[in-house]
Amino acid sequence: MKLKKEFITHESDGEQILVSSDTKAFSGLVRSNSTAAFIVNQLREETTIGQITDAMAGEYDAPRDVIEKDVARIVEQLNSIGAIEGEVQ
Repeated sequence: MKLKKEFITHESDGEQILVSSDTKAFSGLVRSNSTAAFIVNQLREETTIGQITDAMAGEYDAPRDVIEKDVARIVEQLNSIGAIEGEVQ
């Protein structure tokens, strides 16, 4: 899975904004905290939920089960707006 190229990110004042250049697909914006921004940045390259979880576990001091839930929730939200291409895995 990977973030679709039509979705563009911009970071400002510690917040990431995600917008679609294809307004037919999604006509809104998504504001992300640092955790969600980390996940979005991981999705710039082909990856899996497991790989994102591993990367977050190396970056953040949090229980792995909490990280797994956060990654799954954010990936599902991104998938629901059509921001992810490929099979969510």
